[in-house]
Amino acid sequence: MAVPCSQTDDLVSTTQVPLIYEDQEDEAHLSKSLNHLETILRVFGFCQQSFISLTLSWLSFLLLGIALPVVMIHYLSYCTTDCKKYQIRTFEIQVLVFQCLVAAISLVCISHNLRKYGFRKFLFVDRYHGHMAQFRDEYVKKINGFFRLLAVWVIPFLLLKIVREAVRIIYVPHHSWRQSVAILIASIVSWTYSITIYLSGCALFNLVCNFQVIHFENYGKLLERDMDVSQYIEEHIRLTHYLSKISHRFRIFFILELLVVTASQVVALFQTTWNSEIINFINGGDFVISSIVELVGLIICLHAAAKITHRAQGTGSVAAKWHSIVTCASDDTSQVEISSNCGSSEAANTGHLLRINYSESDLEAVDYVPVPTTTQLASYMSTYHKRQAFVTYLQSNPGGFSVFGWTIDRTLIITIFFLEMSLVLFVLGKTITIYHS
Repeated sequence: MAVPCSQTDDLVSTTQVPLIYEDQEDEAHLSKSLNHLETILRVFGFCQQSFISLTLSWLSFLLLGIALPVVMIHYLSYCTTDCKKYQIRTFEIQVLVFQCLVAAISLVCISHNLRKYGFRKFLFVDRYHGHMAQFRDEYVKKINGFFRLLAVWVIPFLLLKIVREAVRIIYVPHHSWRQSVAILIASIVSWTYSITIYLSGCALFNLVCNFQVIHFENYGKLLERDMDVSQYIEEHIRLTHYLSKISHRFRIFFILELLVVTASQVVALFQTTWNSEIINFINGGDFVISSIVELVGLIICLHAAAKITHRAQGTGSVAAKWHSIVTCASDDTSQVEISSNCGSSEAANTGHLLRINYSESDLEAVDYVPVPTTTQLASYMSTYHKRQAFVTYLQSNPGGFSVFGWTIDRTLIITIFFLEMSLVLFVLGKTITIYHS
């Protein structure tokens, strides 16, 4: 029974309206999440598109990140003889120096990229790079993961810092409780501002890598579609091109943070092992907390770089598996074609012998052997060689996050770990030997 045109139009309209509504709702949800993320970055001074925002950002950093803690160190240095054992001024100065360095590196590198490329283009979630309509839900989940990552690490460290400062205020007497509370608040505000900037830069790098992880995980699903091999290669070239962009934008950030954190740990090790005074939680607590924070930020960066690298390198194994499955699935057809080809050659050879030894009726039976055609076999071999070339291409171009040619994967992370361990053992050997001698 035929359906009138008016009824079909009504059916199409009723099915399209919910889809359009859901699409607009997903778009609004993603825009809301991106706006929240941009607001947080703007509050901490990463968005410096105008001269006013640039001035306010660096003025806030100079006041809260540098000037305020310097004043606090200078004020705390005026102490009685009894409370000298509760603070080591060189410890606090070195903690402040490295704390300002890691925060400044994060602020400079991230703000430069945001100012140069724009917010959405920097995150690769614009319409030309991110395929937003397809991955909106995954983008929202990763953005929520950015906020959870900051909360998981900033809040525990903040509580630990508050406890440490409160204990120091109790053991280091001052003129009045008002001054003690003011020093406590000022120290916590300055410290929280600096480590939030540092960890925000590391978490933002992790977010950019996680966005690309979405595309590489979806790349394996593309192989389930009946697409031309050239389209798979084109998509992989696009993804590796974005990886090279991410590597280029974050390599200076990655190298500087690695060098500064390494130098911070070496200096902390020198100070704690070479110092002749008694080190406790009050005078050496900042060293411990700041060292853990810096290591956590570095681990976040290493984990994100290794994750995107191994997702990119895993496409080769996924494509090889797909190639094997397709080849085995078409094995029956290929066997029929190959057997028909082999049967034709054998028929030609036996045909020559049958003219001598066999009867005419047998020769007529040979005529019923299927006539070999090489068109299907050539088509099958052509697609097979295309798939094989595609797998070879992926295995020869694994991609990944690289720093001046060095791909950040588990092997390089293990190498960095053993280099850092060798440096630690070297410092311990020098300081302990010198101290006991």
